[in-house]
Amino acid sequence: MEVIKIKGTDDTPSVILDKDNGIFEISGRSLPEDVTTFYDPILNWIESYQENANTKTVFTFKLVYFNTASSKLILDILMKLEEMHENGKEVLVKWYFPEDDEDMEEAGEEYADIVDVPFEQVSYSL
Repeated sequence: MEVIKIKGTDDTPSVILDKDNGIFEISGRSLPEDVTTFYDPILNWIESYQENANTKTVFTFKLVYFNTASSKLILDILMKLEEMHENGKEVLVKWYFPEDDEDMEEAGEEYADIVDVPFEQVSYSL
């Protein structure tokens, strides 16, 4: 399966989706001008990955900021992970947030309440 590696910019997050090495990570800032164009390849990749997913998938979010448009697509990613979980795959979402950023911590808590996927909140210092 093709690896997706997107280098982050001021407006778009870094993305690594690497099935063979078990790395699934979105990090940085997410406020792309066209959120659909940016996230569609990611959602399509996850859709394909679901068909032959690893035994365990640990999906890491290390976002420091995301806009409202991105929040919907982050939820779409989480819904796909929930589907995998419901289909018997082991899935863990790791939501990293800066220890002094209550908004990012709350965002993780809200997502954890919406989707039925094991969720781990991890604070870190900048």
